[in-house]
Amino acid sequence: MTSTAGPASPYDRHHERRTVSDTTGVIVLGACAAWSLITASAHGGRPEGVLLAVLAVAAGYASGRICGSLLPVAAPCAGALAGLGLAITAPHTTPGPQFASPLGHAGAIAALLALATGAACCAAWAARPPKLRLALRLLATGIAVTATVLGSTAGFLASAGVLLCSLAADRMRRALGLAGLALAAALVTGGTWAIAGNVLPDGLASSLEGRLTAQRIQLWRDALDMAGQEPGLGVGPGRFPELSSTITQSSSPDGMPHSAPFQQAAEQGLVGVVLLAAVFCWVLYALWRAPRPTPVALTAGAALTVLAAIAAVGNALSFPMVTAGAGLLAGLATASPLHEETPGNAVDQGRRTRSGQLGP
Repeated sequence: MTSTAGPASPYDRHHERRTVSDTTGVIVLGACAAWSLITASAHGGRPEGVLLAVLAVAAGYASGRICGSLLPVAAPCAGALAGLGLAITAPHTTPGPQFASPLGHAGAIAALLALATGAACCAAWAARPPKLRLALRLLATGIAVTATVLGSTAGFLASAGVLLCSLAADRMRRALGLAGLALAAALVTGGTWAIAGNVLPDGLASSLEGRLTAQRIQLWRDALDMAGQEPGLGVGPGRFPELSSTITQSSSPDGMPHSAPFQQAAEQGLVGVVLLAAVFCWVLYALWRAPRPTPVALTAGAALTVLAAIAAVGNALSFPMVTAGAGLLAGLATASPLHEETPGNAVDQGRRTRSGQLGP
């Protein structure tokens, strides 16, 4: 008997890819929440911070998917303005360099500026009128300029990096670009472990310590010691402050290790570090499978990679507005607009013409 069913349509293939990426996200975020409860039960602790971060990412991602489908240009533009407003009105926004002090709030401001720049650039790539696209790129440039006015060196570097990556995304293949972003995040994270493990040459180590501050590096070493003592389950969520000798001896402790990977390693063991990396990999996978033009996906990926780098050396992910903003940007960049978008570059156009479908 001959089957009358024809080959799967582009819409069916696209729907199948989206289902896989969405299911993966649910599993990864659910595992993060469950593991925090498991480690808290084993050693005590307060998993509320992790649960709030997971909720913020999930809520932001869902909101971004909905808003990005309905308003692919207006939604990221509004998100960029909101992120800029939060950075400007942050209570610890003061004149003067903020790369090293205060340790946590400077990273949060830089992260907000990077996400705002990424959202503005995504809106620019989604816009069709040339004048509107130019205006949105000027908005992204203005966000970087605002970082200098706020005295945030890290914020300026983060915003400028996202803007440059977005401009270069027009002629880059999606898979290659996302692979490069993953490698960049891995190098930054590996660099922090090399600094904390004191395996770098003396000259380079001294230079980096001057930029990162000795207190921050000592916090990382405390986290490594805790991870070495409890590599499986960690010491428990939220227990780093009470077990860190650096924090107990500090005159102005804030109770944080100032690095998301080190915090996960200390409080939730190696499994926690793997789950944190899995969340980042899932976002890159979702961007790879997204139906949006490649420049939009790579721009969002660049902003989220900058956030990952900031989180590796600071406390950015401890702020719900940052985690929610990251989820929102990822959702906007992976949404399915109601109206088909024009491919953003010649590479995309050629590939889509040959395959007869959206997506990578």
